[in-house]
Amino acid sequence: MQNSCLPVVPRLDLGSLVDSDDEDEFSYVPLSTAHIYFDPPNSSSAFHWVTPCQMPYTQHHLKELEEDIIPENLPAPTGKYKLKYQQYETEMKEGYKQHSQRNAEKTKSNITHQHSPRNKTDDKCVQGEEAINDLTTLDRKALLQQGYADNRYDAQRSTRKSDAEMVATEKKKQAVAEQMMTDHLSRAVISDPEQNLTTERQGSARMLPVSNIAPLRFRKRTLHETKIRTHSTLTENMLSHKVQFDGRIISRNGRDACRELIGFFFTHDQSLTVYEYRQFGKNRTNVLPFIQKNIYSHQRGRRKGKQYQLGDFYVGANLTFLNSDHLRLPESIKENTLLILRITNIDRIALDSLRTDSVEHEDGINRQEANDRLVFKAIQDELKEQLHKRGVRIFTGLGKYFRQLDKEGSGLLDKADFKQALNVFHLEVSEKNFESSWLILNDNGNGKVDYGEFKRAVIGEMNEYRKSFVRKAFMKLDFNKMGSVPIIDIRKCYCAKKHPQVISGHFTEEQIKSSFLETLKDACNKSDEVSYGEFEDYYEGLSIGIGNDEDFVNILRTPWGI
Repeated sequence: MQNSCLPVVPRLDLGSLVDSDDEDEFSYVPLSTAHIYFDPPNSSSAFHWVTPCQMPYTQHHLKELEEDIIPENLPAPTGKYKLKYQQYETEMKEGYKQHSQRNAEKTKSNITHQHSPRNKTDDKCVQGEEAINDLTTLDRKALLQQGYADNRYDAQRSTRKSDAEMVATEKKKQAVAEQMMTDHLSRAVISDPEQNLTTERQGSARMLPVSNIAPLRFRKRTLHETKIRTHSTLTENMLSHKVQFDGRIISRNGRDACRELIGFFFTHDQSLTVYEYRQFGKNRTNVLPFIQKNIYSHQRGRRKGKQYQLGDFYVGANLTFLNSDHLRLPESIKENTLLILRITNIDRIALDSLRTDSVEHEDGINRQEANDRLVFKAIQDELKEQLHKRGVRIFTGLGKYFRQLDKEGSGLLDKADFKQALNVFHLEVSEKNFESSWLILNDNGNGKVDYGEFKRAVIGEMNEYRKSFVRKAFMKLDFNKMGSVPIIDIRKCYCAKKHPQVISGHFTEEQIKSSFLETLKDACNKSDEVSYGEFEDYYEGLSIGIGNDEDFVNILRTPWGI
């Protein structure tokens, strides 16, 4: 009150309170900062502190204060925000482009490294003809498919898909299990034994000599007089001690190879049965017996003639059956003498619980089978390096070559044919390993072996997890279940938009698609269609050079959308 210099109240401007895009961090000037001098102090003069009440708040001083704070060359706030956003967007695009180019250059360097000039150290490691080990144009085009491994699949979308597939799979298994229990359970008529005896005494006392020839409508019949002879004495408790497993047919016929089979092994009598789940359209399904419930034995191998036991059931195990013992099998399966089922998945919880209750004796056959696996492992390791970068060309070429040698169409070849094929494709196997493998495979002693089995045993095969995605891709293409797919349909369904080389601009979608179709056509006997066996051979060869399962799955998921 004693200070004569009162502050000047500025005029109230309500229009300045409206929100505007032009506002920035400099548009608000705190009142408490108005008393500060922004000019540098003069050292010659004494410091002069000014209090807020001593400075008049005139429009002139506010204008000078604003000019001191805000530079003249500062762009408009709205333009500045737009510029910042544009710079951020440009940096993000450039970063993604550089990342894609680095991945593309890395893939390109890996491809060109194989056919680059070798030094003296590499020459010492390479045996045989050096020109054969160099990559051909076909190999380089096939290796372009490995680029999808760098493009990670959407994890959230993949999780949703896998969850939906798991729910659908569980529904299928539940439907098959219910149908199996319905087919094999037999229940006797519910009745009172004492009442049955009373009814029998009364009936024998009143029975007339001609009553057995009287019509049914004149006879006195009650519920407890009804007698039903059951064909089986199985109970629900007996059938509950089982192991459920998924299986597939080892066949080059696409229609048979993609059948959905679910089997059961019962420990109470060592029997097994297999059902097929069939789906017609979206809403109509059916569960049919494929292998009738019975006690079966091995039909080939070291255990030929021995009954199936719990230890014979694991992922990757083969179950062999005689086609002549099963009349309901499709005609395409009956063409061969043996039916071979591969276990692709199994209920591990039930398997472990049943293993604790059962005791199986170790025998000499287990040691012999272990030695057989070591022999095949040694050959596969010997050939793995030779097939690493040219697996597609070798696998597809071998399949085509074997079919040309098989003039009778039986699927069997002799020892000389297999040796000739290995020489033609420059696959070097020691004589000792070849003879050992031949003794194992030729267990029948007829001098001939199925060439599909020869390829799986000697060269190797991908695991069942990878093969499940190969079958999914083929089933999506072969929606009519004909066993073969026209090339036109493959061209329509194949999508190369997410290939890293396409994203980086090194290749176009058409170039990636054409390279895939060219390498796939090279494996086909017919130029206008692809069979399941040829489709599987292509990805079998591609699988050799990919160590991680998820990388291989991305190669199938991305272009086929599975």
